[in-house]
Amino acid sequence: MRRDVLELRQFYASDLGRAARAMVERKLTEAWGDVAGLDVLVLGYATPFASQLRPRARRVVAAMPAQQGVEIWPGDGRNLSTLTPEDSLPFANALFDRILVVHGLEESADPVGFLREVWRVLAPSGRAIVTVASRNGLWANTERTPFGHGRPYSRSQLAELLREADLEPSGWTRALYVPPVNWMAGWAEGFEQAGSRLWPGFAGLLLMEAVKQTFAVKAQGQRARVRAARPVLAPAPGAAPVSRAPDAPALRQRLAPPRRRS
Repeated sequence: MRRDVLELRQFYASDLGRAARAMVERKLTEAWGDVAGLDVLVLGYATPFASQLRPRARRVVAAMPAQQGVEIWPGDGRNLSTLTPEDSLPFANALFDRILVVHGLEESADPVGFLREVWRVLAPSGRAIVTVASRNGLWANTERTPFGHGRPYSRSQLAELLREADLEPSGWTRALYVPPVNWMAGWAEGFEQAGSRLWPGFAGLLLMEAVKQTFAVKAQGQRARVRAARPVLAPAPGAAPVSRAPDAPALRQRLAPPRRRS
């Protein structure tokens, strides 16, 4: 069962939620850089990380699963968020250049079907980043944050799932080393610097980037009827007749001059 949108909003309003937002936003900037002129989709509950994308992107749209609920976003302009079934996104094929998934995959009833919808609406040259709770991290082992619900993933498990949906992993990183305790949120930056060097396998979040795989479709030929003239006297089936040379005595007898009668 998915977390309610009110619960997610409350978490990101806390000190720990703001620390998680800062760590993930940094990784997004490192991975995507400038998104000027691009169409971006944020899927699941990724609006806390989308604010930095809006000023430069051509368009940013937020899609939230129906089981989770939706909130009006952004609060300072016209609404750009929509409620949608997770297995049937209301967007045209190959529409978005970038897709960010946060709080989308872990609690999905059909993870492969969910990612195949990501594949469908992603442009052929587009890139998607899927953010999940890391199986070895502390955040997956506590239910006090939204990352402690649903299925956490290891790096190999997430890569295999992406490939099953025809998304080819192209890079990955980790984030959020601070323990999931609200009063330790002020030390998140120090934990991030030390954790990436001392205990990289115990990060709270796993971020994996993937590109869309497209395959050339070879057109299949169709049979066409051709009228061919049929000869009136067709040769009988079987091997062609072989002419045999006459025997030497018979040949001499045939060519010998006739005998004169005495």
